[in-house]
Amino acid sequence: SAPCKYFCPAFPYLPGRLFLGLMGGVFVASLISGAVLYGRFMKRLPFGSVRRDRASRLTWLDLHNLLGAATLVWATVVGFTGLVNELQTPLFGLWRVTDVRQILRPYANLPVPSQNHLSSVQAAFDTAAKAAPGNEVTGLSFPGASFGSPVHYVLWTRGATPLRARLFTPVLVDARTGELTGAYPMPWYLRFLEISRPLHFGDYGGMPLRILWALLDIVAIGVLVSGLVLWAGKRKIATDARLRALGYDLDDAPVSALTGESAR
Repeated sequence: SAPCKYFCPAFPYLPGRLFLGLMGGVFVASLISGAVLYGRFMKRLPFGSVRRDRASRLTWLDLHNLLGAATLVWATVVGFTGLVNELQTPLFGLWRVTDVRQILRPYANLPVPSQNHLSSVQAAFDTAAKAAPGNEVTGLSFPGASFGSPVHYVLWTRGATPLRARLFTPVLVDARTGELTGAYPMPWYLRFLEISRPLHFGDYGGMPLRILWALLDIVAIGVLVSGLVLWAGKRKIATDARLRALGYDLDDAPVSALTGESAR
């Protein structure tokens, strides 16, 4: 249900979420640094150049730069929204201990009314629909439920359009009288979180957008693989340079001389 999803404690999983958020931040930082370096690199070559007639390392470098530049905007959006999504636990916790606590404070010590003294549930639904026009009611919590109000129906409403479908607005209806207490839209940081979540997973455009996201994921994997190839090649070049500095002839020296192993 919506109350459990957004308000039940999930702190045992917080370290893992924060770690993933940190990785998302590192990913975005790497994209920014790569874009800065690529801008300086492209001053010497036309955009999209792949030098196939030179050393293989240069070919891998050009492919790495080209694929990275082509997917830079998409990768930045996915990386940043992924970082924001991993902050959902502390952000919802912040809402709970600030706005929600302030809203419920006047009713915290009131007794829970008995079933015989509860107003009509259907009337509460109708009241919530009027209090949040353009939204649809998706759930209801009775007085004394985990949300925290002992005397209110808490009705969960969300937007009816694809863009607003993840924006929840809780509506409090006094269960004793059936009167509206208030509708409380989520603060800006939670609205940003909920809007960015489907953008991260490619849910806004249905199956076509998900296919596009999958193809871009494959390209991003290509950027990663080419980066690893370049990194491995750089380590090899550095090792060869050190061996030559020690006086080894890499073309003539036997393997045993380079590795320090005795010939058998």
